[in-house]
Amino acid sequence: MRFTKAILTTLVLGLFIANGHAGQKYEIDVSHSNINFTVRHMVVAKVSGGFTKFSGTIIYDEQDITKSSVSVEIKTASIDTDSERRDGHLRSADFFDVETDSTITFVSKKIEKRGNNLVAIGDLKIRGVTKQIELPFTILGTVKDQQGNTRLGIEAATAINRFDYGVKWDNKLDNGSLVVGEKVDINLTIAAKSVVPKQ
Repeated sequence: MRFTKAILTTLVLGLFIANGHAGQKYEIDVSHSNINFTVRHMVVAKVSGGFTKFSGTIIYDEQDITKSSVSVEIKTASIDTDSERRDGHLRSADFFDVETDSTITFVSKKIEKRGNNLVAIGDLKIRGVTKQIELPFTILGTVKDQQGNTRLGIEAATAINRFDYGVKWDNKLDNGSLVVGEKVDINLTIAAKSVVPKQ
């Protein structure tokens, strides 16, 4: 009887461990990561920029990528387009309104495999407006650094319509075209470092 109970206990624990595998936790390494964007300017040109202050956590389950997750927070005041005047305008109520809402956030709901492609589906929040988006991404792999930490590399890209998030500054040229385009292309290159659980 005791032997049977021991076997049952072992089986239950084995199933719990197999199904409860949570993956490895990583924190984004800001010094080796980039969150960049590009938007059309006056129809004939493009302006690129990025954010210098952000943080995020990735749970990466190498055995089952669909059990992975990601959450990111970006400080909008850290926007940098290599022009102080333009950056000041982007921080104003015409665009990000950093005095009222200082962060952009993305929190994944699920990760999907679509053939050979990976997509993070989640909520993107800008200026208090939350929309579900799809963020296609690629896992570049993992590697050990000189300190023995595991490093994870990810690249991702998507596009959004800034009007969907209340970023509706819409000054026009003489021909009726927008000075700043509606579509914003977003590109991410992320390096993250493994987090060792406290004993």
